[in-house]
Amino acid sequence: MSEAWLEAIKWTADGLVPVIAQEEGSGRVLMFAWMNRESLALTAREGRAVYWSRSRGKLWRKGEESGNVQRVKEMRLDCDNDVILLTIEQLGGIACHTGRHSCFYKVFDGEQWQSVDPVLQDPQQIYSKPS
Repeated sequence: MSEAWLEAIKWTADGLVPVIAQEEGSGRVLMFAWMNRESLALTAREGRAVYWSRSRGKLWRKGEESGNVQRVKEMRLDCDNDVILLTIEQLGGIACHTGRHSCFYKVFDGEQWQSVDPVLQDPQQIYSKPS
């Protein structure tokens, strides 16, 4: 597959593009992350979300540790060519590292942020690696 399509994207100064993962069917926004050229090309090639972890400085295949893979159904580029929208199928039902369905689980009540979505699985169970 030619990667000329990557040239249409307006990358940030550090070579990244913001990405929104939206759940197919419900339309719910599950998470926000970043991609670089390599991770976006891999996402298109593999049909699963591959992000760039700024904190770890490396590629991150969503679900590589947790098993909660994001299968990509569609990729869209916004009108300014600087934001990617992924329509995804969230395997395992958990997108957030806190064990919730969505990373957007806090609602502002006028005074403070309230957690309104339940933890579906303890993060220590999701991310613990057997020794």
